[in-house]
Amino acid sequence: MIKKLILINVRIIVAITVLSASILLYQYIAQPLVLPKFNTTKYWGPGDGNTYIEDKRIRPLKILYDRDTINELRRSLDRPLDLQNPLEEAGFQYGFNSRLMRPLIDYWKSIYLPKWKVRQDYLNQFKHFMTQVNGLHIHFIHEHPHELPPEVGYIRIPVLLLHGWPGSIREFYGFIPKLLTYSDDHIYGFEVVAPSLVGFGFSSSSSKKGFTTYEMAIVMRNLMLRLGYNRFIVHGGDWGSVIGSQMATMFPENVIGFHTNLCVMQTPLALFKTMIASIYPPLFVRKQHEPYHFPITEKFKWLIEESGYFFLQATKPDTIGIALAANPVGLAAYILEKFSTGTNIQHRNLDDGGLFDMSIDLDAMLDNIMIYYLGNKIMSSMRFYAESMSRIQSKYQFDRVPTDVPMGCIRFKNDLPTPVDWALRDKYRNIIHVEYSDRGGHFAAMEVPDILYKDFIVFVRKLCNITDCSN
Repeated sequence: MIKKLILINVRIIVAITVLSASILLYQYIAQPLVLPKFNTTKYWGPGDGNTYIEDKRIRPLKILYDRDTINELRRSLDRPLDLQNPLEEAGFQYGFNSRLMRPLIDYWKSIYLPKWKVRQDYLNQFKHFMTQVNGLHIHFIHEHPHELPPEVGYIRIPVLLLHGWPGSIREFYGFIPKLLTYSDDHIYGFEVVAPSLVGFGFSSSSSKKGFTTYEMAIVMRNLMLRLGYNRFIVHGGDWGSVIGSQMATMFPENVIGFHTNLCVMQTPLALFKTMIASIYPPLFVRKQHEPYHFPITEKFKWLIEESGYFFLQATKPDTIGIALAANPVGLAAYILEKFSTGTNIQHRNLDDGGLFDMSIDLDAMLDNIMIYYLGNKIMSSMRFYAESMSRIQSKYQFDRVPTDVPMGCIRFKNDLPTPVDWALRDKYRNIIHVEYSDRGGHFAAMEVPDILYKDFIVFVRKLCNITDCSN
């Protein structure tokens, strides 16, 4: 009898201990963190910067590459391509299907490159500029709204568009004209700024370790201040979503609102809430939206299967960077494979990866590849993963620092799975707009610019009803 009582008491003590520990753990992971202080003038250029004087001039830029540069690329594409055949019925499940590589390269060198002047003119349809920020040369598109009818009273609003990887400013070429053109959809005069992120496109790369997402947020905010925009809206996807979120967190005095097509939050609490929500999804999302979030095991399996590149770039970016910078064929295969699965995970079951049957045309994807190739930025763009997964970055736990900046989120069915709103509200305490789209994936601005634009306008209307949107 005494042994039974002792055993019962031990079990009670263990249960109380486990319960207490669980409560303490929950309180710890649920506790919001305070925003740390940052140096907004840190120098990221070469050398120690002791003699650095920032050149604040804003200089026009044209994307111009001579015939010799293009001919050198053509010669690289002319090299014999001796590839092993793909496994039978493998599709894109092992990566880029080698059988598709030959027709792709033929198209690139025989159809796309001969019309490079046309493609170059297309890329130059917007006004491009360069300026120096924090020791870095930052390239950006800067466009003013088209002339509006004089009888229309409109609000002039600066908008910062932030791309991701393996994207570029090319992502927004179908989106920007819609923002600039007057229509019955909106009465806003958008001042559009679309920069190449540091280490991407035609911007320079950091010369030092430690250039994380919050340092990128600082540089992007400083760019907007340079242009005279003290208050602005931020839209971003992929890395642009992370950077935009951190801008809203760090600079609420500057960011009027934050809109994103990738509503991410990576905290233990968000994971816990997502697991709770998966037990009975109807309590947390509408029935028709459950496939965007659940079943959770399927979503995690998808992430694990498709995240190999992430871990490679987060650990040894320079190794793969050297291989891709020296080989335009490899560069194209590496980037296009991400476009294939990023637009629809089911494309990996197709022999052509869906690349010839997507809403993004092949010329648009080759424009994007050319930006990486001509700017020689594949290595530095991948370094951003290593820096953003570093201890320097992780110690600040930005997703646990709440922001009251109004936030809008649109989820696309074929994009990465995201937390339910219940989890997002721990970070974004002022979510004013949520939407779901059955069409579109990870590269929404390129795939479905109409849908993204309409959602952005709905968000802006809601935003301007609750706050002063003027700069």
